[in-house]
Amino acid sequence: QKPQSTFAAKEYTILPKLGTAPVFSVLFAHFAGEIVLITGSINGMEAALVLWDLDGEGNKETSRLAQKTGATQVFVYHCDCSNREEVCEQADKVRKEVGDVTILINNAGILLGEKFCDVSDADFEKTLRVNFFSQTCKAFLPAMMTCNHGHLVSTASAAGLLEITDYYSASKCAVIGMMGAIDSELYHAGRHGVKATVICPYFINTKLAKGFQTESPRILPVYDAECAASKIMDAIQKEKFYLIMPLTSYFFAIKT
Repeated sequence: QKPQSTFAAKEYTILPKLGTAPVFSVLFAHFAGEIVLITGSINGMEAALVLWDLDGEGNKETSRLAQKTGATQVFVYHCDCSNREEVCEQADKVRKEVGDVTILINNAGILLGEKFCDVSDADFEKTLRVNFFSQTCKAFLPAMMTCNHGHLVSTASAAGLLEITDYYSASKCAVIGMMGAIDSELYHAGRHGVKATVICPYFINTKLAKGFQTESPRILPVYDAECAASKIMDAIQKEKFYLIMPLTSYFFAIKT
C-alpha cells in the first residue's frame, strides 16, 4: 500500500468558521437578498445560502451551524464539483428550487503533498480536476452577466504565486489566471456590476494544514480560520480582486 504523505487528500474549506456569530453577522448585513452558493462547504441570513459538497453529513452540519446563527434559508446539495455533468445538473436544480446564484464562492480543493516526480498520473489529474476544473463559474456567470449583478469568488493559494508545491501550485496558478481572464472579459463587456475576487492564502489552520509549522511566523504566519474568514468577507464587501494573505507572500513571488 502506498504510504500516506504529510498532507493527505482531503476536501477542505476556508470558510467553516462562517458558523460563528461575528462572521455570519457580516453575511446578514451585506448579502441580504442575495443567493450565495459555497462549494466545498464543509469543515469549516436574509440571503439564501446554498451548500455544495461531497460530504453529506458534513454539509448537513454546516447547514445546522448556519441556521443556529440566524440563517433562515439554507439549501443543501450533494455535488462532486470536479464532475462537469453533475455540476450542470445541480446548477439547474438550484435555479429551479432557489433561483439564480448571485454570489458564488468556489472553495473545494485537495492537497496531496507529494513531489512532482513521485505523484502518480491519476493523482496529478485529480489535483487539477478538483482544484481547477471544479471552478463552477461557467455554470452561474451567464445569469450574472444578463442582469449585470453578481460576484465570483475563488479560493486559490499563495502557492499559486510562490510556486512552492509543484503540481498543486500549478493548479492554483491556473485558478488565478482564469479569474484574471474573467475579470478582464467582464470589464470589456461592460458588465461592471459583476465582480471577481481571488483568494490567495498562505496556510490556514484547518484540517488541510493540520500540524503545519511556519519557519517565519512573523513574515509568513499561519492564519486562524475565523480570522481568514473575516478577511475574505471584507474583501468581498470591498470588491477587491486580490486577497493575498499575508501580503508579504506577494513579495516572495517576485522573480528577478
